[in-house]
Amino acid sequence: MVHRVAVIGAGPSGLTSIKACLEEGMEPTCFESSDDMGGLWKFKEVSEPNRASIYRSLTINISKEMMCYSDFPIPSDYPNYMHHSKILNYFRMYADHFKLLKYIRFQTLVKSVRKAPDYSRTGRWEVLTEKKDGHEERHVFDAVICCSGHYTYPNLPLKDFPGIETFEGKYLHSWDYKGPEDMYGKRVVVIGIGNSGGDIAVETSRVAEQVYMSTRRGAWVIRQVSDNGLPVDMKYNTRFVHILFQLFPINFFNWFGEKKLNAMYDHTMYALKPKHRLFSQIPVINDDLPMKILSGAVIIKPNVKEICGCTVVFDDGSTVEKVDTIVFATGYNYDFPYLPKKAMYKSGHRVGLYKHVFPPTLEHPTLAVVGFIHALGAIMPQAEMQARWVTRVFKGHKKLPSSQSMIKAVEKDTRNIEKSYIVSKLTPLQVDFVSYMDEIAGDIGVRPSLLWLFFTDYPLFKRVFWGPVTAYQYRLMGPGKWEGARRAIFTQFDLYYSSFICAVILMHRFKATFFL
Repeated sequence: MVHRVAVIGAGPSGLTSIKACLEEGMEPTCFESSDDMGGLWKFKEVSEPNRASIYRSLTINISKEMMCYSDFPIPSDYPNYMHHSKILNYFRMYADHFKLLKYIRFQTLVKSVRKAPDYSRTGRWEVLTEKKDGHEERHVFDAVICCSGHYTYPNLPLKDFPGIETFEGKYLHSWDYKGPEDMYGKRVVVIGIGNSGGDIAVETSRVAEQVYMSTRRGAWVIRQVSDNGLPVDMKYNTRFVHILFQLFPINFFNWFGEKKLNAMYDHTMYALKPKHRLFSQIPVINDDLPMKILSGAVIIKPNVKEICGCTVVFDDGSTVEKVDTIVFATGYNYDFPYLPKKAMYKSGHRVGLYKHVFPPTLEHPTLAVVGFIHALGAIMPQAEMQARWVTRVFKGHKKLPSSQSMIKAVEKDTRNIEKSYIVSKLTPLQVDFVSYMDEIAGDIGVRPSLLWLFFTDYPLFKRVFWGPVTAYQYRLMGPGKWEGARRAIFTQFDLYYSSFICAVILMHRFKATFFL
């Protein structure tokens, strides 16, 4: 029987894993290598090796109702799209409310996780940790949850850029970027058109002489602000839309979505049009990039062919001279260096994990990975759902299929991912947010029953079916049911509007104070 659980990492996945362990009556110990919680969302002026890093201005591109944990709504006065500092404050409130801090050991690095001598009989693991002062300690746990994230190891493919050794300016990875202070009056090339690349190009263009953005494949660019000023995820991430995707061919939605995006700004004219269809890859979410392209502050260029001193040559033969800075927004590699190599295996480009959580080749289901998932949605509710399932399995309430069955499921899942999405070494997996949440929720027993709600609580049914698929829906029934879930669903749009009301009140208070 699992009782003592090691949780590796105190970011958003680690925090909800601690809570899930406590809810199942287990004793978690969380090891965090840094001096604070928050993981990716803990900003530091200097990037630290083997840890996630963000820039000073980062604002999340998922609205607050779609990113919060299922039983802890974000305060009403917080904006709909939050700066990283407010996200970290939310995590602090979450940890304080559920009394999680006392289970975290800060400045403690996990060096290795190995099977205990009695693993074949007990499924236990031996965890070697190292404190900041170099002191090592060995622990034995009944189970381990890995929550170390996948934005830790920057991918800097210098070998793909002939002549980089001749570059006379400065180059850096987006992992090292903190702000545009060093870009004043400079000529900047940003390589890569993901969300970080788009943010950095927009921000540096406000102070640089000129910014060029190089992209190999192009990208579909969507806005955070949708029809009637609603956050785009609250508008379209609904069960009604999800059912439509299951009823009609994906090519219809590709055609319809691309037409709608091109009506706002023609992706061909803006040199953004990608080689893939809209729903084959997660789009770039950036409201400002099209305007920066339209104003000439950002110029889109194709892939870099070579670098000659301070001149960058592109695949179409065009050149940019006197380049001062190159920013590589070229993604991240993933790794679990503390785990035994035999614990993981590759399936296509991705790690072979059953439902993206459990290694299927292990003798005992006592090792899990939480938060290693990629969808058009926030990691917080997905990691929370995974953690709830993991702890139910650890506790023995849920049983996994045989190893052979899980391996077959992993291979089938990999084939489906490769068929539906554009995947690579850097983007090894993608899932549909609602489908994945519902699948794991079904395993736990917390997936909302639309038919039951239709006959027993029609007002709630309407909000669950037509409204955004917020995490509150997975607290309406089953294990971990939260009495506040129904009210949270009924008031989720009130919380969206209230952030505007609070902003207006603060503005009026400021004016009153100023004129006094």
